[in-house]
Amino acid sequence: MRTVREVSRISGVSVRTLHHYDAIGLLKPTAVTDAGYRLYSDDALRRLQTILLFRELQFPLKDIKAMLDAPNYDAAAALDMQIKLLTMQKEHIEQLLCLARTYKEQGGIPMKPTDFQAFDKSKQEQYAAEVKARWGNTDAYHEFESKTAGQTDAQAQENGEGLMRIFAEFGAIRTESPDSPAAQTLVRKLQAYITAHYYNCTDEILCGLAELYAAEGEFKENIDRTGGVGTADFAAAAIKASR
Repeated sequence: MRTVREVSRISGVSVRTLHHYDAIGLLKPTAVTDAGYRLYSDDALRRLQTILLFRELQFPLKDIKAMLDAPNYDAAAALDMQIKLLTMQKEHIEQLLCLARTYKEQGGIPMKPTDFQAFDKSKQEQYAAEVKARWGNTDAYHEFESKTAGQTDAQAQENGEGLMRIFAEFGAIRTESPDSPAAQTLVRKLQAYITAHYYNCTDEILCGLAELYAAEGEFKENIDRTGGVGTADFAAAAIKASR
């Protein structure tokens, strides 16, 4: 067992921060002596390491607590996801370093439009959102788990293809107004499909999905690949127009 000061010394986390983690229930001491000294076991230190890795990845404390306290939390899977996110972060920084060096070598010549792609963090943000959803203790994710439990790969693929067919329908009318009757019919069809095959797609969740569809990244690329360029933006606009 280690005292709070020992934990602070070996981890680099201030005593004040450790006290704060205790106060919010993120990292409780394993025991407290009669004199009021906090003591931490090896298990507590392992939890602290997990917390610090998530903090390095810019996860808010409340999200970290929700994930670590989730009944289905899997420490090994979480570590794999942290490694993937850290790798994506490393690649992002390497791209920025390469861009900065090139910019310096060229004497500060204004960057080409394509150079700005180095600043794009949408894939990292999308993957981080998936990590939060997995252990975020949300009703939607628990329902998703329930509906997909025991599902075969073929069934999962069929559900995904059904979803893409709806986006193909969005693509076929993407030159129309987002608030047109046809577009609004597809919005209702999309919401009903997600509810039937994944989780209860409330209006709030649907609006969140609209933001995800319109953001640069894999979601948008897949939708546009199915329905044509502009489909993801059109679907997002149609969802927003339905509110």
